[in-house]
Order: sequence, then C-alpha cells, then structure tokens
Amino acid sequence: MSAIDQLPPKKLRWQRLKKSSLARQREVFTTAFIFIFQLWWDRFWQDNTSRTRNHRADWLVRNLLELGPTFIKIGQSLSTRVDLLPSEYISNLSQLQDKVPAFSGKEAREIIEVELGKSIYTIYRDFDEIPLAAASLGQVHRATLHTGEEVVVKVQRPGLKGLFDLDLQAVGKLLKFSDRFLTWTRKYNLQGIYQEFFTVLYQEIDYAIEGGNADRFRKNFQGYPRIIVPKVYWEYSTSMVLTLEYVPGIKVDDRQALEACGLDPKEINQLGICCYLKQLLQDGFFHADPHPGNLAVSPTGSLIFYDYGMMAEVKTMAKDQMVKTFFAVLRKDTNEVVDSLMNMGFIEPIADMSPVKRMLKFVLDRFTERPVNIYEFEQIKGEVVAIFEKQPFRLPPQMTYLLKSLTTLDGIARILDPDYNFTTAAQPFVKSIVLTKGRGNTLGAIAQQAKDFLVYQLNKPSHMEILLERLEERIERGELMIQVKSSESDRTLKRINIAVKALIYACLTGFLFLTGAVIMIGATAYANWAIAIFICAALTGLSLVRSLIQLSIREKIDNIAET
Repeated sequence: MSAIDQLPPKKLRWQRLKKSSLARQREVFTTAFIFIFQLWWDRFWQDNTSRTRNHRADWLVRNLLELGPTFIKIGQSLSTRVDLLPSEYISNLSQLQDKVPAFSGKEAREIIEVELGKSIYTIYRDFDEIPLAAASLGQVHRATLHTGEEVVVKVQRPGLKGLFDLDLQAVGKLLKFSDRFLTWTRKYNLQGIYQEFFTVLYQEIDYAIEGGNADRFRKNFQGYPRIIVPKVYWEYSTSMVLTLEYVPGIKVDDRQALEACGLDPKEINQLGICCYLKQLLQDGFFHADPHPGNLAVSPTGSLIFYDYGMMAEVKTMAKDQMVKTFFAVLRKDTNEVVDSLMNMGFIEPIADMSPVKRMLKFVLDRFTERPVNIYEFEQIKGEVVAIFEKQPFRLPPQMTYLLKSLTTLDGIARILDPDYNFTTAAQPFVKSIVLTKGRGNTLGAIAQQAKDFLVYQLNKPSHMEILLERLEERIERGELMIQVKSSESDRTLKRINIAVKALIYACLTGFLFLTGAVIMIGATAYANWAIAIFICAALTGLSLVRSLIQLSIREKIDNIAET
C-alpha cells in the first residue's frame, strides 16, 4: 500500500487554513531536521538497505503531502531525478505526480459558483463532482456545456495564496539558516533558485495566466497536427476556474498501453524530443513541468500537453547560446560546449579547466548516441574527483526550470526507449531547420548552425586525424607536462587538518561537560552557569560530529581516487 493510500480521511495539516507564520516555520523546520537526522542515523549505523531507503522515502512522501502544495511541487521535481536519488525514492515520490488527495466536490462546486457568479447547472449542462484527477494546486472535473461540448473544469484548491505567503517566509528562513550554518550549500545559489521557484509558483495560481500560456503555446504549434493543445473557454474561466476542451489520452510513460494501441514508443519518444527542441531553440517558450501526469498520447499517436501553469521563457541571449551548445554537442566539439556553458553561467571559470574538458569530452564521445550510464564514469574517476573538489559547475536560477524539464524528459525517454539515441532522435528537427528558408534572425541562425553541422558531417576528419588533433590539444593545454604536485600528499594533509579540528572539538566538549558537571554538583547556586556551559558543550559537540562526518566523506573520496 502506498503512502498516499495510507493517509487518513481527515484534512491534512496544510488544509487547516488558520495558521500563523511561526507555526508554519516550526512545521517546515521540524520536518527538514527530522529527515536530515534520519539520513545521518542510517549513515552512522551503515544501514543503507533497500528496505530502509523505502521506509525513509515513504516517510518523506507522507510528510510532503502533510506540508502541502509547495512541498508537493518540490517532491514532484525530485521524482524525475533518477540520476540523483535511489530507485526507492523515485518510486515513492512518483506518487505525487497524479495521486494527490482531492478536496470535496461540494467545495469545488461552491468555488465555481462564486467565481462565475451563477449556479453550476446554469453554466454547465452536466458536472461530475468526482474529480478526474487531483494535483497539488487544484483538481479537474468533467463537465458538458449546454452546447454539447465536453470540457474539463480545473478548480483551484481553496486558501492557496495565504498558504504560499506562509511558505515563502518559512522556506526563506530555512535557507538563511542553511546559508549560515551549512556553508557547503552556498555554492548552489539556493537563494536565487528560491526566488525563481516562488515567482513561478505564484503565477501558477492565476488561471488567467495559464489560459494565456495555453493560447500562446497553441499558436506556436499551428501547423503541427501531432501536437495537441486543449482549447480554452474564456467565458467560463477566471483566476481560480479554468474551463478547457476535453482531450483524453494515454499517459506518455505507459509503454504497454501505447503498444497495445499499435503505437511505437520509440517514435513517440522522437516526437517529444523534437517538440522540446522547437520550444527551446526556436520559440524560447517552453512547458516547464512535463511530468507524465501532464503529457499524454492520443490514439492516433499525437502528443497532448496539459497544465500550462508552469511555463518559462528563454531570453534571446541564452537562446543563442543554447543553439550553439546543441550543435556543438552534435559535433562533439568540447571547447565550444565549455565556452557556451561558461557564457550561460553553468560553469565557473577556474585556473585549470582540463578536468572539466576531459569529463565533457568523455560524455560527448560516449553518450551522445545512447543514454548516460553513471557507472561508466568509473573510467575517469580522477577527473570527477578533481571537479568535485573545485566545484566549477553551478546552477543559474533562471535555468532551474530548463534543467528540470530536460531531466524529466530524459526520465520519460528512458522508460519509452531504454536505449534511445539523442542524436538520431534529434535528426528530424535538424532536417526541418536545414530546409527552412531562414525567415527571422533566430530561425536563420539555427538554420546556419544546422547547415554547418551537415558540412561537418560530410567533412568529418579520419580517426587518425582526430587522434593527432587531440594530442595537439593536450600539449597546448599542458596536460602532458610532468606534475610535480603530489595529489596524494595534498589529500593526506586535508585529512590531517580535519582530524586535528575534530580532536580540538572533542577536547573542548569533554572539558566543558566536566566543568558543567562539577559546577552543577558542587555549587548549586551557580546552576544557571552550569546550564550555559552545557549548552556550549552541546554546540562544540555538534561541531565535533560535523568534523567527523567531513572526515568520513573525505576518506571515502580519497579511497575512490586511490583505487
């Protein structure tokens, strides 16, 4: 039985609308620290079995549901990160995509009547109070207009705006705490991601914006019959109610159902990849939440997009860089890829870029024609360790939803075709661009890049020429010079430094604890001082634990580098 099925029928914590800012912050902090403590506890006892991971993931899903829409959205994003999380977490978090508990049909009907100012059956001839699906921000009901057209009515959950205001403060406080006491989180620019996340989240609860997004998306795909965008009925829509054309379909990740209908999952996969390349490289306006609950396939093999609340735009400069990066990836041009990623802010320039270039070269050579296999990075573990230590990669806030979309699509692509070939899947898009007349600056630039790529394919150097070119590049970068620096000695010195810190913290903790105990026993008049000393002992004890964890992580990294 899933975590969602185990939930009690009573209202969840976040559905009890009367909340204070302090109470909400306490809920968020408590949940975060309990989960972190559970992970630390499992690591301490080296309990990393599948059963334990499944238990932790189940606990996490139930608590994300209890915390509400903001955290359900976070869980949905994590459910697609097969590259970051164990399969037990992916399986449990996937329940958040389309199995979020619904609110009552009576509440939905009342919201519709208040928003549209009419009784429900004046607006619709039929209205089904049992929802078709429930999501984190709202739920969908089937209905029929008096004209006979079948529609779906998207109704927003009550009280979302007030809840988001509380979550904005609570998550902000949590990030400030992390920035101050967990210094290793600073390199991820969580503040920027936090601002971007809540900006989009507030846009999502305005269904008028979502309807406008749907109209814009439909216009971008005029002349593409295999991309279906449901029509918006504006006369029956407001900021909290959205009436759309009813377009049923098969879930995009249901491979068995697709094959049962005579559809080719590989061909559907190719259609989805080409569709997103058009959104990103041509339109600069893309669907930022393409999880399986928002994508479906019609019986004729067309791709149906649902839910246009989370859309994102790519600025012109970033789009130009993305075009260059895309074709550089197809050409396996490492230097061009690195330069483009630096211009977009994905890579922080560092003194020695050679480990980064070697890793990207490895990725381009191995994985442009098949999915990434994380275990193959064992072959370049030296470069991976060097990159891990220098941390040159970063995540620009404005690119958060781009990466979220790409990783989600990659997860779906692996389900539809475990051996999919990105280069082959992108060929129809490249060919369509080459054949274009190049109207407009952007389209013309893409067409020129595509033609350059075809010229490169025709004039591709021989294997021997490639080897000589790589040798020349390595000499220019100084990679063949003798390294006097001993990386093994450096790693040993770092371990000694951490171990010395741990020893100092251990001595301080023991000394303070004994001092407090002596004062507490021998001089009860100074009990308050004893308590203060015990608090200091607890703080130094936490520092000791942190140093021991750092030492353990450092030893594991060094063992990887040395084996």
